[in-house]
Amino acid sequence: MAEPILMPKATAVWLVDNTSLTFEQIADFCGLHPLEVRGIADGEVARDIRGADPITNGQLNREELDKATANSKYRMQVQKSRHAELLKPQKKAPRYTPVSRRQDRPDAIAWFVRNHPEVTDAQISKLLGTTKSTIEAVRDRSHWNSANLKPVDPVTLGLVGQIELDAVVRKAADKKAKDDLKKGIVSDGPSLSPAGEAQVEPEPVYEEEDDRGGDVDLKNVFANTGPAVDYDDDDED
Repeated sequence: MAEPILMPKATAVWLVDNTSLTFEQIADFCGLHPLEVRGIADGEVARDIRGADPITNGQLNREELDKATANSKYRMQVQKSRHAELLKPQKKAPRYTPVSRRQDRPDAIAWFVRNHPEVTDAQISKLLGTTKSTIEAVRDRSHWNSANLKPVDPVTLGLVGQIELDAVVRKAADKKAKDDLKKGIVSDGPSLSPAGEAQVEPEPVYEEEDDRGGDVDLKNVFANTGPAVDYDDDDED
């Protein structure tokens, strides 16, 4: 078999139902064990799987099928399927940074080192298209231009997009939170509480007695007011 096929069990179901190939021929083409193919034929395996025609999806041509049908010892060759090529995961190409922007990368690295230490070197390297050695040099200030480096947001420098940057920072923050939780480190939370959660100090409640001076002495209160004046005797002859 040249390469694994798409949907091997579904293909085996179709070959069992629509051809007179031996179990060994079907097993070899689909990458299965002959006993598994026998189980498909007996209805014990892949009962709910719908058969997939390998000729229609481009993994087998009619000539190969005819050869295998005429000769039980012939093993069919898998054709290169266009569908399989489309479904193969595409490896992301390394990030390309224009020459005019490459001189800005150390400033962006310095920004990460200062503002987001939770972001790993691997994440920074992938995001900015730089090397881990450059990141280390910026961090320990051994970079050749260390004296002139200024931490600048990589979005401002045009090296990445804001959405991409936010995703990396959020992912790094979530990982750090999980690691801290495993280590038993609990965050103190925000330093400032929201306005709605601000606690209002209760007003002091005074009892009937004056808490500020004990019992009130009426003699002391009116001691300096002078003698009482009787206004009823005025203007009497």
